[in-house]
Amino acid sequence: MSLQIVEKSGEGLSRVYGVRVPAEDLMERLAVRIAEITPQLNLKGFRPGKAPPGHVRKFYGKALMGEIIEQTLNESTQQAIDDAKLKPVGQPDLKLESDMEQVLAGKVDLAYEISLELMPEFEPVDVSTFKLKRPVYAPTDAELNEALEELAAQNRTYEARTGKTVTAKDGDMVVADFVGRIDGEAFEGGAATDAQIVLGSGQYIPGFEEQLTGAKPGETVTVKTTFPADYGVDSLKGKDAEFEVTVKEVRAPVEAKVDDAFAKSLGLDDLAALKDAVKAQLQGRYESMSRFKLKRALLDKLDEAHDFPLPPRMAEAEFEGIWAQVQADTAREGVADEDKGKSDDQIKAEYRKIADRRVRLGLVLAEIGRRQNVSITDQELLQAARDEAMRYPGQEQQVFDALRQNPDAQARLRAPVYEDKVVDAILSLAQVSDQTVSKEALLAEDELPEGYGGEGGAKAKSGKAKSKAEAKPETEAKPKADDKPKAAPKAPAKKAAKAKD
Repeated sequence: MSLQIVEKSGEGLSRVYGVRVPAEDLMERLAVRIAEITPQLNLKGFRPGKAPPGHVRKFYGKALMGEIIEQTLNESTQQAIDDAKLKPVGQPDLKLESDMEQVLAGKVDLAYEISLELMPEFEPVDVSTFKLKRPVYAPTDAELNEALEELAAQNRTYEARTGKTVTAKDGDMVVADFVGRIDGEAFEGGAATDAQIVLGSGQYIPGFEEQLTGAKPGETVTVKTTFPADYGVDSLKGKDAEFEVTVKEVRAPVEAKVDDAFAKSLGLDDLAALKDAVKAQLQGRYESMSRFKLKRALLDKLDEAHDFPLPPRMAEAEFEGIWAQVQADTAREGVADEDKGKSDDQIKAEYRKIADRRVRLGLVLAEIGRRQNVSITDQELLQAARDEAMRYPGQEQQVFDALRQNPDAQARLRAPVYEDKVVDAILSLAQVSDQTVSKEALLAEDELPEGYGGEGGAKAKSGKAKSKAEAKPETEAKPKADDKPKAAPKAPAKKAAKAKD
């Protein structure tokens, strides 16, 4: 392919190239493509495969030329990059300059601009010089017993209360039918039959369970309550409702005894096997946190050891993703205490610094991974898809299939797997030693590195919803959306600098 490539601008890490593909080249490729498909065509008035090229072009030329142009754009863009020996970051942006109708008609050259950003030139630090401490903690017998008791509480059964003066108490299960009304009208989803309501569990909207305390079997109780302002159904948010609850039965909790029989009810051989399983689960939790803190310490060291210009568009895109989430959090929960009194410019400067850190670490990890020949196997990607699908009980197969068929979703799955493999590669070269710590120290939230928390140093924000940017690895270019409809209290947005394990 004969190309005309001209560098139009080159400032810092940004480059703009003009590319021109002669119309003659496109027409030659069209002629070849027509020759390829003609034997398979069966056009009216001609023997199968014998239609003249001009007739085929009349019917299919525009569509075929569209395919050729798309293919040419891809090939010529790659050739321009290869010829200039460029190392682009991300996908180039293409801007067509020709009249596409004229190009499709073969009357003018295909001319377009390529805008791209280059990988900054830097020498990664020698990670074998890193000295890191891995905090470790082993679960105690007291913790094991507490976990077993909690497991027993979660698996408690309920037996019907009997007698003449049975009333529902906190912790009891009330079996009831109910109908909810707003302004006297029943609403969708506000009725249930044989609902099992555990008083004090907090499973129902505030005030619902409390008003059933003291209820008796056969009694009808009118429960008046208000839906929370952040309720999941927009039409019910903040609405006053009245529920007519007919109590059918009151059941008392029966605590499960932690013994061999209880272990067998959970599918294990005996109590010893149950203890081993629970202990392994506790240990796994602490090992996960230990790795998280070790990884965080590693990322901090990598950040400290590297300082180079960042691709502007990449850094801006990262900041915009974080800032959009910060604004959404602020609209929902108000300004964080540590940001009160600051201007938007001051706050933006702090989050921009976090965005720069994420981009810098992503580039460093990617370069180290390249030099260490880190790659992701198809099997590892499939396993990541399975793990993600398991987060959606009842929809595992549909989610798994959707992930396999969506290239963008696969890229999001690939990023954290790749990052973890790069981190493992670095840790295998670094000098890592174990350091026994207390449970409190292991589970304590880390502070941001010095200089990332604005005035006051490294203290991270508290009480503010976590930025979606935290949910993505350092190597991923775009924020990862949190698809869960409900979530536990989230960490601060300013903790976006901390990688999630």
